[in-house]
Amino acid sequence: MVQELLGAIAGAGCAGLVYLAMAARVVKQYERGVLFRLGRLAGEVRPPGLTLIVPVVDRLQKVNMQIVTLPIPAQEGITRDNVTVRVDAVVYFKVIDAASALVKVEDYKFAVSQMAQTSLRSIIGKSDLDDLLSNREKLNQGLELMIDSPAVGWGIQVDRVEIKDVSLPDTMKRSMARQAEADRERRARIINADAELQASKKLAEAAQQMSGTPAALQLRLLQTVMAVSAEKNSTLVLPIPVELLHFLERGNQQPASNGDGELRSG
Repeated sequence: MVQELLGAIAGAGCAGLVYLAMAARVVKQYERGVLFRLGRLAGEVRPPGLTLIVPVVDRLQKVNMQIVTLPIPAQEGITRDNVTVRVDAVVYFKVIDAASALVKVEDYKFAVSQMAQTSLRSIIGKSDLDDLLSNREKLNQGLELMIDSPAVGWGIQVDRVEIKDVSLPDTMKRSMARQAEADRERRARIINADAELQASKKLAEAAQQMSGTPAALQLRLLQTVMAVSAEKNSTLVLPIPVELLHFLERGNQQPASNGDGELRSG
């Protein structure tokens, strides 16, 4: 009787261990467990750690709660200003309600991917080429809102959407290059013209200042001669200003007039 009792206890212990092994499940820290009992959602979402289920009757499905990085394939479309472009992007999202992500949508990753592709095509059609190239932050916010609106009902939250690259046709690239070159040339001409205007104003002021003192013009001429003579390999041609000739002419007239006065007085 004792041996039979010990055997029964050992059998029960083995059966208990087998049952525990079949019933025990481990949910990781970044996961949540959704329990289905006979095909129906049962109880609350199981937190991380060790959890027990009823074998054969229950089925525990784990859902990853980490942020998922989902690349959006390049979508080709025509912008509002009739330019054909190819745009690709990336979506960052995570599951906030594990039960809804499993029950309300068949494959939430595929659903988010398709929604992102259609939303990206819609954004391309509503935007100009300049917005796609320079105003991406605003387009990212609009794209995030378009994807997040239906995803909230699936228990999914979209954290961020980023447009990665905008591919343009070669003809459009050449046109934009010519436009940029013409714009740079226009700015260079404006800067050069502005410099000439400022220089002419300063030269006019200098000429007005020198007109009152002819000696200043002579000093400026001597300074120019000294600057040019520093170059040993240059030939210096010294111009004689008209003011200097007038100055010499007045100097010759004054001695002559003084001599005439002395003769008359004698």
